[in-house]
Amino acid sequence: MTLTLYNTLTRRKEAFTPVETGKVRMYCCGMTVYDLCHLGHARTCIVWDTARRYLQWRGYEVNYVQNFTDIDDKILNRARKEGTSMVDVSERFIQAYFEDMARLNVAQANAYPRATHALDGIKRLIYDLEQKGYAYPSSGDVYYGVRKFAEYGKLSGRKLEDLQVGASGRVEVEDPEAAKKKDPFDFALWKAAKEGEPAWESPWGNGRPGWHIECSAMIRDNLGETIDIHVGGADLIFPHHENEIAQSEAVTGKPLSNYWLHTGMVKVGGEKMSKSLGNFITIRDLLNRPTDSMAIRLFTLQAQYRKPLDFTEDAIEAATNGWHTLKEGLLFGYKHKEKLGWETFSSTPHSPLPTPHIQRFNEAVDDDFNFAGGLAVLFQLAKDLVKEGNLIVHEEKTETPSEELAKQWKTLVMLADVLGFAAQPEEEVEAVDGLSDGEIEGLIQQRLEARKAKNFEMSDRIRNELQAQGVTLIDKPGGVTIWHRG
Repeated sequence: MTLTLYNTLTRRKEAFTPVETGKVRMYCCGMTVYDLCHLGHARTCIVWDTARRYLQWRGYEVNYVQNFTDIDDKILNRARKEGTSMVDVSERFIQAYFEDMARLNVAQANAYPRATHALDGIKRLIYDLEQKGYAYPSSGDVYYGVRKFAEYGKLSGRKLEDLQVGASGRVEVEDPEAAKKKDPFDFALWKAAKEGEPAWESPWGNGRPGWHIECSAMIRDNLGETIDIHVGGADLIFPHHENEIAQSEAVTGKPLSNYWLHTGMVKVGGEKMSKSLGNFITIRDLLNRPTDSMAIRLFTLQAQYRKPLDFTEDAIEAATNGWHTLKEGLLFGYKHKEKLGWETFSSTPHSPLPTPHIQRFNEAVDDDFNFAGGLAVLFQLAKDLVKEGNLIVHEEKTETPSEELAKQWKTLVMLADVLGFAAQPEEEVEAVDGLSDGEIEGLIQQRLEARKAKNFEMSDRIRNELQAQGVTLIDKPGGVTIWHRG
């Protein structure tokens, strides 16, 4: 079996071949941290978390990097409105991001570079572009000359004469900086300092980076010149990802990424989600209704990742019912272990020998991350186990050998884990007041990021907050932090 992926760049499915055998370098365009994450972010993060899990299941060593944009007009506008600072806003919503993702069982990336921590790499890349004739300074700004890059438009399929300024809502239609550009299609790599805004020194004067250059620089610094898989939402194809390609490949002469994958838009009741329509739903709002986090994950993965996903109350109710079936199957081993005589029962099953279920699962998901096809295998296993469980309860017997049921259950638990699903009996879930385990893990990750940035004041504040909640942190060698309650 061969993993095939739909490559936005070539507009066809292609067999996956990594740059380095057995290893995958994968980058996801992350959040601009000025607000809580919404359903669109949930889809992006869940899908690519699951893709990463599947690649690891298939034996690849995955280096997964996801950035934070922590300098942006939207962040600055919120800071002005609140009377706080850019740092305060971005730190607050980075922490909220980790808390929300922990509740959705989204595993942490290998690294979370931030734009404000990548300024040396950003300035180096702008300098390289200037030296090669692709960038030019203008009144304290630096712009990329789009017409200099002959392949501009190859990802989005757009031609220069068709391009419209203002895509993705990052640039106003009436560009106030148009007079500084040699061509209206050129975009900013560096922006001159404005009064009252954060700024950094550079060869072109004090200022801050443009949005597009950030990801190009962070990929180069963290993963190298050519990566295997670049992912993100379809709304980023143009101009963001198009501009990343132009910036990076103009300097290196190599492909920025061999495979480009994009998730479709999330709609609410058939309409585009927006605050103006009053249908803007954050992850936190949905979880706090409450909605089971695993039902949200199931709702997301039941759709083909490239297609639009329509959120409706009926759809989330159906996903909740589906999760109840999967959960019942996942709990089968816990509920019936004694009657089945599983003396060596383990709640963490070892990988069984290949089975027809595993083969069908792999065949499905190998086809462009067809998680819906993989879920069909899980549901069949779960339904069979639920049926057997009913026989055990009502007739106190089953015709299926205990060893076969153990094999089926362990296969279900293992494949569910690949897709990010897990369930435990209620008596094994520690009931505590205050922070959940996921929220604690999110705060610990936030503290780690603060320590990396040498923001020891924030690091200490998070430690003290956790201590006040009865959570003790123990820092181990190698940057590892363990914790316990009490």
